[in-house]
Amino acid sequence: MFCTQKITEDIDWVGGSDRRLALFENLFPLPDGMSYNAYLVKDQKTALMDTADASVSAQFLENVEHALGGRTLDYLVANHMEPDHCAMLADIVRRWPQVKLVGNKKTFQLIRQFFDFPLDAARCVEVKEGDTLELGRHKLRFLMTPMVHWPEVMMTYDETDKALFCADAFGTFGAFHGPIFADELDFPHCYLDEARRYYANIVGKYGPQVQMALKKTKTLQIERLCSLHGPVWRKDIGWFLQKYDLWSRYEPEEQGVLVAYGSMYGHTANMAELLASMLAEKGVTHIHMYDVSKTDKSYIISDAFRFSNLVFAAPTYNNGLYLPMETLLQDMAALNLQNRRCTLLGNGSWAPVSAKKMQEQLATMKAMQQVGEPLQIRSSLKKEQVPQLEALAQAVADSMRNA
Repeated sequence: MFCTQKITEDIDWVGGSDRRLALFENLFPLPDGMSYNAYLVKDQKTALMDTADASVSAQFLENVEHALGGRTLDYLVANHMEPDHCAMLADIVRRWPQVKLVGNKKTFQLIRQFFDFPLDAARCVEVKEGDTLELGRHKLRFLMTPMVHWPEVMMTYDETDKALFCADAFGTFGAFHGPIFADELDFPHCYLDEARRYYANIVGKYGPQVQMALKKTKTLQIERLCSLHGPVWRKDIGWFLQKYDLWSRYEPEEQGVLVAYGSMYGHTANMAELLASMLAEKGVTHIHMYDVSKTDKSYIISDAFRFSNLVFAAPTYNNGLYLPMETLLQDMAALNLQNRRCTLLGNGSWAPVSAKKMQEQLATMKAMQQVGEPLQIRSSLKKEQVPQLEALAQAVADSMRNA
């Protein structure tokens, strides 16, 4: 049975949700599944905005057929060619063989890489920055937004209904539970953390490119923000765009502390716990602690984008850095995280080098300010070292008050 919703009088949501998927891109945990959005614009001509993942193929195709109501499909606009959005492209062409495909030069290159059906000039409508496509009353304008987060990505702006079909930008992890509009949800409490985790891990590397895309959105009157994942925005759009502005400039959302620790036998964990307790006694209330061996790093990276101060605590392992911590820091560097205040706690029983190794990793990142001298212990924290830990806690608290 079809399951569609109205975005405007002429625009239908025709996507679907997958709650069975455990890992997005076979990497990131999905405790609440994933939504795959697609949209149909109906006018004198009809235009489908992207397709969907193969996991929701039956629902998606039934939705499109119902929304068309017996009409033909004139255009398929491919804003993003990642398989979770283009998987059904060949099926669309088979069902509606007269459909024209709309994309940029790189779009068609990727279509040829993913699919084998004939792609002749009569089927392809190649567009560039600022080009338009008239459907009748509706006029679509195309904005090139490469590397948000693939090189072919573009956005499509419906000048009539003021809807921006924005590919993977402004998306979030999580399936729908009936409502598809952000204003019908408690978004700040139910979705914001997953929106940040989605941004930080999927798009985070491309902050400068996101900034370029945001500049283009400022020239538009946007009344509907239609991402390929997550809720559709029709109210408080500026609030969400501001979050993307902060994240893409690598500015923290709030003054707070992420404490990420690795510990084999509990001694490094004890040192991290004691530091967190000292911070709380000094009035720091926004503290999130994670065991890097237990928590998927995508959650830790999300909070690293959120908070101003980062504390890393890890033991030495095989004359190097404890592997889960090493992987976390490498991922942070790969995602271009920068402009944070960092404090280091190391441990080692006979050749302690973990604090030094963490310093070396952070040195590869931009504008990472060290707060306090690293505390390197041997095996376990001793009473005589507590004042040094207390001084570190004070330095962290002071850095936040003076920000």
